[in-house]
Amino acid sequence: MIRKQVRLIGNIFIRLFILLLSFQAFAQENIIELNSENWNILGGEVLEYSGRTAFYGTAILKDVEFRNGIIEYDINVTGGRSYPGIIFRIQPGAQGNYENIYIRPHRSGLYPDAVQYTAAFNGIAEWQLCHGDGYTALAAFPENEWFHVKIEVKRTQARVFLEASDNPALVIHDLKHGDLSGGVALSAPANKTAYFSNFRITHTDELEFDAPPEKSAPEGIITHWEISKAFPVSQIRKDNYPSFFMSFNAGWESIPVEPSGILNIGRHRKRIKPPEADCVLVRSSIYSETKRNVKLSLGYSDEVDLFLNSRKIFSANSSYQSRDRSFVGVIGFNDHLILPLEKGNNEILMYITERFGGWGVMAKLDREVDIPMKDYDLLQKEWETPNELLTPESVVYDGEREVLYVTNYDFPSAMLGKFDDNTGYISKVKLNGEIEEKEWVKDLHFPAGMCIHKDRIYTLERRNLVEIDIYNGRIVKRYPLPEMEFANDIAADVEGNIYISNTSNPLLAPDIYKFRNGEFEVWLDGEEIHRSNGIYIHGGELLVGNSGDGILKAINLITKKVRKIACVGGGVIDGIRIDNNGNYLVSKWGGQIFRITPEGEVVEILNGFPGKFNTADFEYIAAKNLMIIPTFTADKLICYKFISKR
Repeated sequence: MIRKQVRLIGNIFIRLFILLLSFQAFAQENIIELNSENWNILGGEVLEYSGRTAFYGTAILKDVEFRNGIIEYDINVTGGRSYPGIIFRIQPGAQGNYENIYIRPHRSGLYPDAVQYTAAFNGIAEWQLCHGDGYTALAAFPENEWFHVKIEVKRTQARVFLEASDNPALVIHDLKHGDLSGGVALSAPANKTAYFSNFRITHTDELEFDAPPEKSAPEGIITHWEISKAFPVSQIRKDNYPSFFMSFNAGWESIPVEPSGILNIGRHRKRIKPPEADCVLVRSSIYSETKRNVKLSLGYSDEVDLFLNSRKIFSANSSYQSRDRSFVGVIGFNDHLILPLEKGNNEILMYITERFGGWGVMAKLDREVDIPMKDYDLLQKEWETPNELLTPESVVYDGEREVLYVTNYDFPSAMLGKFDDNTGYISKVKLNGEIEEKEWVKDLHFPAGMCIHKDRIYTLERRNLVEIDIYNGRIVKRYPLPEMEFANDIAADVEGNIYISNTSNPLLAPDIYKFRNGEFEVWLDGEEIHRSNGIYIHGGELLVGNSGDGILKAINLITKKVRKIACVGGGVIDGIRIDNNGNYLVSKWGGQIFRITPEGEVVEILNGFPGKFNTADFEYIAAKNLMIIPTFTADKLICYKFISKR
């Protein structure tokens, strides 16, 4: 009986031994040898290290497509600064799009990011955007000895096991590239601080993961953003609000935030010429029913320059080691500022500069605010002219003759530096859109704003106020302007006083001039009006598009008292008119038209950006309920009819 039991136990051990040998043989067979037959070695070397065939550097595994399964390898680290790990699901034909899991031996046992998951988009490894639960973890690694790393991947989740532990060192809830398949690579610096050995892959869909925790953005997060194309920082003056031409040609695109609330810029924009710094413009608008202060908390990578309604109010640096030697620059709400909101739409515009480590921004407010109101159903397009005009800038309506006059600025000549050529002109256009006389008044020098008083048309050249006979289109006289940075728009009151806006950069430069009986005088200067652009006279007030702070303002013609009507955000306020219901109609040169009620409620009623046209100094014909828009860069007029009196 005892012999039988001994014989049975012996058989069991033999079978276990054979099974173990079979498993070891299978494991050895499953190992992908580290050589040039299996790997494209981009940098590094295969060598004997610490008793094994090992590899240091970066190499891409040949002819392997990995989606779900297990990736395993042994690693030996010296403890020096290094970032060795695995790159997987590398996208074919896409530059620098992959998932990455690696360790930081130099932070072993000390910091909660010794193990790291990050994604890379467009060649930007965004580790500064990936930290905390699901991205990083504390871990300790032995030095100068081999230890095992196992990574399990299924669909959009992964987990990392170190050495022989059954408990994952890091659980990744959300692989940012989604449920994809792709190539695999080993990656480590070529400085011999980390070595790989015994690499193998098991493809399987049988792994089980717990459901990931639900993600919710922090309360008060700003979710609606637009971003521009990328610019080299060397081409940007970050202390200045972007010029209207830069903004118009910036290639704006609406981008959603990720579930965490981060606007991931690197996912949507490529670096231009790393390691040189690049930046994008990022903007959002928020609506406030009253003038009030709100607290804004910011996270960004790497630098921010922030403007509120055209004025710079904040600048900071959150890049690697910018605040102290242990500061790694991970994105978080580390900066706070107060936003003095105006009644109406308030634009937040930022330059976000990227150097390395992730390109993104997130922002939240300490109280609830509204999204700006839009209603694009108020207007119906009636007609448009052929794009045969020459950057039409301003339109006025001659009711007696039922004709439109249009200044053609000739912006192409300005861009070529031909400032001495009088190539601008005024066109005459019928109310059905037919161009009656393209060059009705010729030989004008970059004509801008225009108005009619009695039998005269007045327009502004770069250096002159031009008086034109309305009957025959002949220039009666040119009046040399006083020193102005940019004589822009013009309006006449019932007594024949002519007001001229000076779109100047200096804050205290004269903003409004008056012309009477052949003489010019400074009519208004000071801090309340800055970079005045569009002007219009109504109800004993001069309405002013104050581009310096984005606010439509009204100045009493007698007392010169200034009152705020509403804010439309940063940018150039160009045209101003009053509709049949007493609402203010206001254009921003970049392509927007707003309707503002007398109480200051702002609604965007037209956006020309999708159609690639500007909305310059437009005309409104009350008797016909028509709005005629000079589109500047689109070289045509577009006519809209109001179809609702809401």
